[in-house]
Order: sequence, then C-alpha cells, then structure tokens
Amino acid sequence: MTKIASIEPILARVGIRNQLLIKVTTEDGIIGWGESGLSAREESVAATIRHFSDFLVGQDSRRISRIWQESYRSQYFEGGRVLTAAMSAVDIALYDILGKRLGVPVYQLLGGKQRDVIPTFGCCTGKSVDEVVSNARTLVESGWNSIRINSSGFETGEIFDPRASLTIAADELVRIRKEFGPGLCLGIDLHHRLSVAETASFCNMLPQGTVDYIEEPIRDESPEAYASLRTLTQIPFAIGEEFSSKWQALPYLERGLTQYMRIDICNIGGFTEAMKVAGWSESHYVDIMPHNPLGPVCTAATVHMAAAVANFSWLETRQTSVEQLGFHDPAIFPQQVQMEGPVYVVPDGPGLGVEVDEEAIRNQEAAHVEPPHLRRPDGSVTNW
Repeated sequence: MTKIASIEPILARVGIRNQLLIKVTTEDGIIGWGESGLSAREESVAATIRHFSDFLVGQDSRRISRIWQESYRSQYFEGGRVLTAAMSAVDIALYDILGKRLGVPVYQLLGGKQRDVIPTFGCCTGKSVDEVVSNARTLVESGWNSIRINSSGFETGEIFDPRASLTIAADELVRIRKEFGPGLCLGIDLHHRLSVAETASFCNMLPQGTVDYIEEPIRDESPEAYASLRTLTQIPFAIGEEFSSKWQALPYLERGLTQYMRIDICNIGGFTEAMKVAGWSESHYVDIMPHNPLGPVCTAATVHMAAAVANFSWLETRQTSVEQLGFHDPAIFPQQVQMEGPVYVVPDGPGLGVEVDEEAIRNQEAAHVEPPHLRRPDGSVTNW
C-alpha cells in the first residue's frame, strides 16, 4: 500500500509567475506535494517528471534516497538543472507523504527542529532610489533586521548598462546604511549580471561596512573566476541558488568562495541533496541562506529544512508588504506555512503542512513566460 500509484505534474499561473507542482499519490491514497524550480522553463521539467513516472510508479514511496539515486543515475547524461529540478519536486513530495504516513512534520524526518521560528530577510526594490530606500524603511519599521535590495538601477527595461546601474545601486546602499546604521544586515542581489572587473569596481564604490554580502555577482560556472574576485574584495559572497548538485557546491565550500550558501531545495535535488550540502557547509562554518522565490510548497519545504539544520542565517521571503506577488494565494493554498512579522512559524502538523485546492489550481491556466533578453548599450547580449 506504500507504493507510488501516480505522479502528475501540474503547471498553473499563481500570482505573477507560473508554478510547477507535482502530485504524488500512493496506492493507499496518501497525497504528497512537491514543487520544481527552474522558473520559465517549467514545461521541460514537466516532461522529465513524466519520464521519471514511467519507472517510479509501483516503487515503494518510503525508499526516498534510493529513488533519488535511481532518478539521477537512470540516464547516461546525468545531472543538469532540468533533471534535478524534476528530482527535487519528486523528493519533496515523497517526504510530504512519509511525514503524513507517520503522522509527523517533515523536520522530524530530518533529525528534529533546532529552532521554533525561521528568521527571514525581506526583499525590496523600486523604480527609483527614493522608492528603494522607502521600501527598506517600511521593512525595518515592520520588524526586519535583515534586508536585501534589488536595485532600481537594474530595472531599466531591455538595456542594462553596468556602470550607470552600479552607481545607482551604490547610492541606494549608502543611503540605507546611513539611515539604519550597522545593526541592519544589508545585502544586494546582483543577479549574476556582472563581470569580475565590474563587481570589483562596484565594491570599490562602497565605503567599508556598507554591505554585509553581495549575492550572485557573476555566473557560477567558473569557480576560478570567483577565486579571482575573492582576492579583489573583502565583502562576503552569497552564492548557490544556481547549484543543481552537491558537486557544484564542492569548490565553493572547499575553496572558501562563498560565505553564505544560497541553497535552493527545488533545484538542487530536494531534501535528499539539500541536507547533504547543508551538512557540508556546516563543516566549513558556512551558514545556509536559502533561496525561496516560488510558492507555498517551496516555502514549506525550505522552512522544514531550515528548522532542522544547525547552520542557518536567514530565509528569503517574498511575502512582505512591499512585494505583492501573489505566489501564496490562500484561495489556492488554504493551508500553508504562516508568517508572524519577519519570521516563519515552523508547522507541527504531519508532512509539509500545505493543502492545495486542486480545483482552484487546475483552473489557473499557465501563461507563456519568457525572461527578459537584456542587451548592453552596444547591442550585445548580456545576462538577465
């Protein structure tokens, strides 16, 4: 009765973004929910999930780690973000099922909780420097002691000019630090848009102590590039949301190239892989700062992981008063992890603690989404 009876990907529009959920049902009727990352390429992940279901249906849903290994090793070209995003959704759903079967929250399956609430960092952006600073003020006044900005200098339509944009970002950060002092943890998401030289130049624009970390300044394919950048600035790095395996995380931990691990449980391989990377990070005195840009299933899974690990700093939240994104629509998710001010309260019910109104979500037709295709002022293509 513990065998998997069906696996179904469900792609739906929730708020301003599509969500790819996965519904796994066992022969005795227990339903588990998972969520995949890889936003804007969900159809590719859904196709992979359907491939996986061919050999996963009929397997014992309790053998989670074995299922992870078979999913990873069952093709010659193993790994990659599409495959591990699909594996993540399956893995999360199987943990949800096992928690429900045993009548315990998922964090108990991970060793028990080490904290009762999960501190978050609030995200803020704006269309101008004044708006970014105002939104930061709103977050601080609402209780957040850790915030991350997405600079208005990056919101420039189809053209991205690094020099002009970084000057604006530096102005925003300096103003926020001046207003709120050293007690506020302040970071910036650079969205891997820069080169090593551009990042170093940006860091030199900032007075010492302005920021506590810079997130994803350059793409992650080259640890050597990050090693070079590490010699050019003392500002801590927050890297990892692009990682799709423990092997990708390896050089960043072994070589001291990240000071916060931005693990994404819906891309790296679910609980099975995320907990390995978290433990590995702990051995290097690196705290995890999880990526959490999706919906309630992703949030719940990340909250359970964050509750169970020793080395934790803050969890990203997209549920503040300055971001109305609609990802956590209560009409579609009538039960989900709740926030109290700047913290998530760890749920104590069985499984993840998320309920999905299936009729409601199946009525949300997914929209075609294509990320911005940015150009430099000279017409060349650059990163979004």
